[in-house]
Amino acid sequence: MNEQPRLRWGILGAARVNERLLPAIVEASNAELVAIASRRPGAAAETLARYAPAATGVRAYDRLEALLDDASIQAIYLPMANEEHAEWALRVIERGKHLLCEKPMALSVADIEAIETAAGKRGVTVMEGFMYRFHPQHQRVRELLESGLIGEVYSVRTSFSFQMRPARRYRLARDIGQGGGAMWDIGCYAIHAARMWFDSEPLAVTAMAHRVESGADISTSGILDYGGGRRAHFDFSFECTRRSEYEITGTKGAIKCPTVWQLPGDVPEIQWWTEDGRRGEERLKPANHFALEIEGFGAAALNGQPPRLSLADAKANCRTIVAALESAASGRTVPLVV
Repeated sequence: MNEQPRLRWGILGAARVNERLLPAIVEASNAELVAIASRRPGAAAETLARYAPAATGVRAYDRLEALLDDASIQAIYLPMANEEHAEWALRVIERGKHLLCEKPMALSVADIEAIETAAGKRGVTVMEGFMYRFHPQHQRVRELLESGLIGEVYSVRTSFSFQMRPARRYRLARDIGQGGGAMWDIGCYAIHAARMWFDSEPLAVTAMAHRVESGADISTSGILDYGGGRRAHFDFSFECTRRSEYEITGTKGAIKCPTVWQLPGDVPEIQWWTEDGRRGEERLKPANHFALEIEGFGAAALNGQPPRLSLADAKANCRTIVAALESAASGRTVPLVV
């Protein structure tokens, strides 16, 4: 029996998200963790020991370039600071390695276009890391929609928030233009999840934000206009209790996903109700969307197939985010022109 091919991974940074992502690489059926690197002396080894104590043979580098130069690594996960993504994504691609870049892919559409061009020239797979899209609960929501259960979709509402602890206040130390604030941290989830349920991109966006002294937004809300009365409402905050949910309302009913950020042992629930009085609540099997993301990306890279999330999707999400930020700053509705 032939052994399943494994994609050999390196992690470029000892960021906190490794708590979920690093074990996912170790556990994924088609992945092998080769190395992790950090600019902070000892941080890579400490991260490895904390989140994958049983892993053996994994190298820990105290220099980021050492990981890029490691010829045994085929793919890199990049969880560095938001404003560093574009620069280091291009460095990864220049080395001919596949790239899974933690969201946001970049802070401008132009930077994503540069990444797309470079990836095309080098023939590597590149994807923005929205892990939640790999969870089976969203496919089940799609099936319910396609069954006609709630009719034509007219409204989507997304809400993402958590109370920011003092240790994580560094996310507010930089202004929005430098990748700080709630928009680039959790707002990209809210907008991405809102865009998921329409068959076209929004025509315009209106937003308002609560900013702190640095210029970073700590809470933002807004509306995406899809035309013909169709709209998506998004809300995200570092000031509110933890939420990660969306609700889709149609002409005949509504569907709600109460928990988008699933932990591996959580039991997913989908709630729905219809105009004629029917109600339902479905429970799905627990699933680790980080591990599913690693396996899905690995299958695409190993087989030369497009990943689930395209760079066209990354550009569309970034374009919408930038327009929302412009709207919040100017106090006017901003059209989205492609």
